[in-house]
Amino acid sequence: MIERLSQKPCIHENCQLDNVELGQYTEVGIYNVLENVKLADFSYTGPFCIAQNAEIGKFANIAAMVRIGPTDHPMDRPTLHHFTYRRRKYGLAESDDEQFFQWRKEQRLVIGHDTWIGHAAIIMPGVKIGNGAVVGSGAVVTKDVDPYTVVVGVEAKPIKKRFSEESVQILEEIKWWDWSYEMIKERLNDFYLPIHEFLEKYKKAGA
Repeated sequence: MIERLSQKPCIHENCQLDNVELGQYTEVGIYNVLENVKLADFSYTGPFCIAQNAEIGKFANIAAMVRIGPTDHPMDRPTLHHFTYRRRKYGLAESDDEQFFQWRKEQRLVIGHDTWIGHAAIIMPGVKIGNGAVVGSGAVVTKDVDPYTVVVGVEAKPIKKRFSEESVQILEEIKWWDWSYEMIKERLNDFYLPIHEFLEKYKKAGA
């Protein structure tokens, strides 16, 4: 049975959420771990995803086993091990290295609206994924991705644009992802139009 989503976020079983903001019609897959994350309206994550220190836009499609914002170890210290910042865990001090944890939080990454992050992709901290971009399965993204660009590989490199530069510009101006639920429902059939017809209709209409 297909579960109908609603304004209340759907969080599946065995998830760990810490400092997470979920928008309307969002869905968090089973066995997700989300920390310091904003997941905007209509976005979803597949099973077994981990995301940290990320702002994810509307209508983001995140497949299974995606890793968003894997946190760094302190490579400039004599040891990489986390006993230097998780000191309490090892009984080495009464407090942890909060300055290091704060630095991690500041390496925030951004995933735009209407994006598709493929199965088992890894998005590194501080990266920005543009609106409409596609990240291929298994890709490791270490650099910003332009809007409506498809990237694949390790490290991820662009292989094509989904649409022409002119079409991308018009889509960015229309910003259909900001339409209300009622407006999307009313205009649903238009999302099946060829892209040039969709753009022509809403460019003229001023969205």
